[in-house]
Order: sequence, then C-alpha cells, then structure tokens
Amino acid sequence: MFGLSVQTVYLYGLIICGSLTFLYILFSDLLDGLSEAIPFFNPTLLFSFLTFFSASGYLFTYTSLRNYWIISISALIALLLVILLNVFVLIPLSSAEESLVFTEDSLKGRLGTIITSVPADGYGEVFIEGVSGTISKPAASFKNTAIPLGSKVLVVDIQRGNALVVIYEEVMTNHSL
Repeated sequence: MFGLSVQTVYLYGLIICGSLTFLYILFSDLLDGLSEAIPFFNPTLLFSFLTFFSASGYLFTYTSLRNYWIISISALIALLLVILLNVFVLIPLSSAEESLVFTEDSLKGRLGTIITSVPADGYGEVFIEGVSGTISKPAASFKNTAIPLGSKVLVVDIQRGNALVVIYEEVMTNHSL
C-alpha cells in the first residue's frame, strides 16, 4: 500500500492516531461544537478506536496470520476496548462533572443548620447538605431576628454571596377523614 509495508502502515497509523487522540483530549473544549453538530459523533471514541486498531494490527503483523484475519481481530479488539473505555471511563466522568456543580440560585428553598449563631443585625454561618456535598455559607436573618446555634433554617434568598435565612418551622397537618 503506497509502496510501504503493512507493518509501516500500521505503525504510521498508530503514531498519527495516537497523537491526534492526545491532542484532542488536550483541546477538546475548543472542538465541542463539532460533537454537538453531529449527535452520535464522538471524536474521542473514533480516535481511540483507530489507535487501538493500529496498535493491535501492528502487533499482529509479527504473527503468521493473514492480513484479513489481522484486520478482523484488530477491529474486534479495538471495538471491545472502545466500548470499555466509554462505559467505564467517559460516561462516569461526564456524569460526575455535572453532579458536583451548584449555583447560588439552587440553594434557595433548601434546609440548613446554623453552625455560627446569627445576631439580629449581623452575620453567622449556615451549613447546607446536598447531593453535591456540604456547603457552608455566611448567613443573615431574613427578618432581622437572632437565630441561635443549631437551629434548622430555610434559605429564602442569596444576596452578595450571603444566605438570607428564616427559622424553619415544620407544619403539622391532620389528614383524618
């Protein structure tokens, strides 16, 4: 092929595809529009498939297998490795990235515990637990009343990075017929 031996073609493919995979991983944020334009196209998986295919093809050229067997076995190995890469690395990474993010607006309406008492016209600290972990924010009273240490509070608003809180009072209702 192109005046080159099969081993050289696999080796060049390994070097080129491996380099492209590495460069894409480094600069993938710049090229995210490409994967959004074509929904099922994932360059990381494509480059990884070609790298695994070239690597296994290069290794199998040192055996006595015929070229069509080398291509078939290399394609199966590359497909298996790419599936494992996608299922066990890429999908968990994409899920983990989204679950750790919180915004200040997402704190509104959440329950917390006062860990530093809040004076009537001052600041204390509230501890809020959530799916993404625990958050400690400066807190002020929404109604300008003192809130003692250990009180359950409801976050009403966030202003300039401070949580405005009120004491949480659970409403008990009787639903008897």
